[in-house]
Amino acid sequence: MDQLNQTVELLKQAEREFAPDLVFACSFGAEDVVLFELIARHAPSIRIVTLDTGRLPQETCDVMDACREKYGLDIEVHFPHASDVEEMVGEKGMNLFYHSLENRKLCCDIRKIRPLKRALEGAKAWVTGLRREQAASRTDMRPIEDDAAFGIKKFNPLIEWSEKDIWEYIRSNDVPYNKLHDQFYPSIGCAPCTRAISAGEDPRAGRWWWENEDAVAECGLHANPISKLKGDH
Repeated sequence: MDQLNQTVELLKQAEREFAPDLVFACSFGAEDVVLFELIARHAPSIRIVTLDTGRLPQETCDVMDACREKYGLDIEVHFPHASDVEEMVGEKGMNLFYHSLENRKLCCDIRKIRPLKRALEGAKAWVTGLRREQAASRTDMRPIEDDAAFGIKKFNPLIEWSEKDIWEYIRSNDVPYNKLHDQFYPSIGCAPCTRAISAGEDPRAGRWWWENEDAVAECGLHANPISKLKGDH
């Protein structure tokens, strides 16, 4: 596929221009395991980081280890500060995110945003697995952007890939993937905030499904939010 060659060239460009100050933030979803494999093959000096929120599904931990073992790349695992989690849970309970949007955003901030900021400290650019077709809010995203939220360059090597492209690559190259995808989980985050979807549902319908339908189905890792509004695919 043409976009495969473009993706490889973009990864090589990112590595050439920014390594070692270049980070791939990997969540081990379908898109990210494709990038993991491509980085291992073509741009192995890109630093790979991931976030362990403390609430990950076991299947996510399994694919993390499978990728480490198969490709031999180091994975930096960043955790939330225990004191932040202890204070939050002590004040609001273990499942605070079910009670209000404000609580959910607080939990995402402590478990995801703050650890990611620490992971990106000193980086001049980062790589993501974002795709244009995932949401209308990503229509205008470009392969290389200035990330206003983190103040660094952002590379989106899979921006033009379709879901079909992703899965063809996974199957053709025997890439390890999260087995929750086989149970109709297109988007996988923390275990209590992720569920399977039914046929015809928006791919993001399995994330924070208890919130008002016009809430933003995004934790804040990316500057462009994903709307849960009907028709926003």
